[in-house]
Amino acid sequence: MNDADRELDQPKPFIEMKIISIYAVGMENSVMLVAGLGEHSVAEEVWRATAGSTLVRHDLSRLADGIVHRWIDGLLTELRLEHGCVSCTMRLDLIPLLRTLPGPVVVHLDPALEPEAVCLALEGEPVRVDAVVTVVDRATWLADATGHDSLAGRGLSAAPGDRRTVSQLVVGQAEFADALVLTGPSGDDRIEAVLDRLNPSAPRQEVAHLHVPTLLAAIDRDARRGEVDDLFSPLLRGRPPLEAAHGVHLTHFTARRPFHPARLHRTLVALAQGVVRIRGRVWLASRHDTALWLEAAGRAMRMADAGPWLTTAGTSPDTDARHADLTVGQELHPGDREQELVIIAHRSSSEVITSALREALITDEEAALAGELRFADPFPGAHEKQS
Repeated sequence: MNDADRELDQPKPFIEMKIISIYAVGMENSVMLVAGLGEHSVAEEVWRATAGSTLVRHDLSRLADGIVHRWIDGLLTELRLEHGCVSCTMRLDLIPLLRTLPGPVVVHLDPALEPEAVCLALEGEPVRVDAVVTVVDRATWLADATGHDSLAGRGLSAAPGDRRTVSQLVVGQAEFADALVLTGPSGDDRIEAVLDRLNPSAPRQEVAHLHVPTLLAAIDRDARRGEVDDLFSPLLRGRPPLEAAHGVHLTHFTARRPFHPARLHRTLVALAQGVVRIRGRVWLASRHDTALWLEAAGRAMRMADAGPWLTTAGTSPDTDARHADLTVGQELHPGDREQELVIIAHRSSSEVITSALREALITDEEAALAGELRFADPFPGAHEKQS
């Protein structure tokens, strides 16, 4: 098939059909995911550069009505779902397609989709993720990454009840990528500095000079390629610079005593201005048995149950592996209880952030009264298990 035959701007027939599930057993297929907020042609460039590939794209803008538009190599199909949700689109259409389409598949994700969630849905399927490529628009990315706009407010919700923010979306898309393509005008050095710390291993190319084979060949041999991190995995991937650049800095905070819940909540609210990303494990004085997972992007924050600390967990292959990862210094402490947070910010300083977090830890006097004190819980969502 030559390039003229593969042009997407040719008129395509419209086909309306009820979605059906097709389950065929075959060899493992390969897939590349292309993500990013906004219109771009990068997915088509990846498709054209990948011999024998198929291009799949979904439009979820009418998902609330139970309708999904799907293109396969430019051929449009309208899918009618009994339940208008992303999981149904994945389970009833995308996953069966990836099982059955011949050759490699390039999936141009709907702008509202995060590649990590898609890869999580693909776990256990006969599908190999060869690369995740995310497009970053410098004209809007930093404002989106540090803002508080909701996806619903932008008309980008993936489903009714989608409460995510634009910051959660664009930060997650860039963070999970194996490679990045930059669009829009250059000039704001903070964006490059943030990406250096958010995803230091991902090679980057300008869209105007995009050469897909070179970009894909530059992906690190240890890139995640769709692998979703365990909540107890190391927080620092690659080698992010620890020194500040253009006002952007990374703080790696650790401590071996619990946070006072109310003081931590006040500290996080104060830090939200100018923060791009916070992620990591939290030990609260009100919940000694459970590790909590904290994740924030821009001004949006969520805290969820990450599972038991080793000192309160039973024996299992997972906890045995975590025991093996403990350092000699850690063996002096109770299990694996500790604070570990990575914060990327473009305001304040690493010293100010570290000091604020240390002041949120319980004091020696509070520790001595730990059995008598009762702490209010300002994190109600932390009782929900993080998947």
